[in-house]
Amino acid sequence: MAGKRLLAGAARVDITPAMGTCLTGAPGLRRPAEILIDPLFAKALVLDDGERRLCILSLDLLAVTEEWGDKIRHGAKDRFGLDPDAVMVHTMSNHAAPGLGHTSLRLESEYIPPELSWIRGADEAYNPVAVERTLEAIGLALEDMQPVRVGVASGAENRVTFNRRLVMRDGTGQMGLCGRPPSDVAYREGPIDPELGVVSFTAESLRPVALLLHHTCNAVHDFPMRCVSADWPGAWSSRVRAICGDDCVPLVIAGCGANIDHGDPLNPAHVDTTERMGATLAEATVPVLKRLVYQDDSRLDCATRVIRIPLRRVPEHKLAEAKALLARHPTPTWDAGLEGIPTEWGWTHSLMRLEADRVFRKDPYWGFEIQAFRIGDFALVAWNGTVFVEAQLRLKMESPAARTFVANMSNGYAGYVPTALALECGGYETWTSSNSKLVPEALDMIVDSSVELLGSLFS
Repeated sequence: MAGKRLLAGAARVDITPAMGTCLTGAPGLRRPAEILIDPLFAKALVLDDGERRLCILSLDLLAVTEEWGDKIRHGAKDRFGLDPDAVMVHTMSNHAAPGLGHTSLRLESEYIPPELSWIRGADEAYNPVAVERTLEAIGLALEDMQPVRVGVASGAENRVTFNRRLVMRDGTGQMGLCGRPPSDVAYREGPIDPELGVVSFTAESLRPVALLLHHTCNAVHDFPMRCVSADWPGAWSSRVRAICGDDCVPLVIAGCGANIDHGDPLNPAHVDTTERMGATLAEATVPVLKRLVYQDDSRLDCATRVIRIPLRRVPEHKLAEAKALLARHPTPTWDAGLEGIPTEWGWTHSLMRLEADRVFRKDPYWGFEIQAFRIGDFALVAWNGTVFVEAQLRLKMESPAARTFVANMSNGYAGYVPTALALECGGYETWTSSNSKLVPEALDMIVDSSVELLGSLFS
């Protein structure tokens, strides 16, 4: 389909929460927003090749549940006629922002009174506001449709991201040092993904209407403070917008950074700030923009499937511990420690274990959505968990597309999806609960199915 005319429109709408809105990022931690560092945006890119429309949404939020992702996708259908399967709702894993929907505890619990509903992982008053403003961004993008060409290029940037998982000499694994001396460390558990990818939707004026900016890292610079910030994705996109012009809408596609952070646990001298990371990524973006290769093929297509992944069972002794703790403390206390663990964490995590057990007993499988977009020779794949980077690296190597980006934390939230090695070694991301529940084979199942799905689009 060489020479096919492609239209693109892009827009952004402010989704900054109001003062006092509860920020998310750690189960049970109360963080009402008290100061604004920089605004949050919902960014929309709509593409149309005359036969198919695709919509990519990049939200400066922590995560989105299936329920609220569907509200956006079906809202886009009702209001604009878009196919819900052709709408991608991607979030930044931004720990200085609200979440969209209850990510920690989906199910209502007799332990949580209505006035403490934020413990479940969201501020319920914020959700409808964010949905409405996101739909507004789609509408504005549709009003701005214009002919574009698609250019794609990548570089490598490895100065600002680090695998945060460490294997200790006793064989255990953990996130960072956790108070242990560096002499206890045997090795880093895994790699990073250094790719800095750019897709430009360039207008006849030679200016980009929108950019997809791809890099892989968690966004936790301002956690656990009570400030609102767009973290490194916001800093990067703001600097790129300053380079390319105010009419350009840069959308960050944050890759699978479940085990990737911007702080180096083995190098205390590393300068780790939002501003430095944004500046470093922007500096590295300029030569990539100069190397863009424009595609002759501009066809659009999409496919989605839900695979059923078996759930892990919460060990009986962990269930017993959780039940015993909640029996002693049927309501949370906030001003004291409990058995060496901050009360809000231990109390909430006990509920998360009970919820995982309830979900398993109802249905021992989890429906995990995989969504794939084809844009000419380029592929964008969305996964709805916080996935370890190893899966993304394997997919990029096996994809039939010329270049493939992965959008982590999209369309829903399945919790952490660790490697089999991480589950064997242990550590925060592996503790079986509503936040980490899929079997060790899950990563391979997700990648295998994604390769199949891409094969159907690129055959």
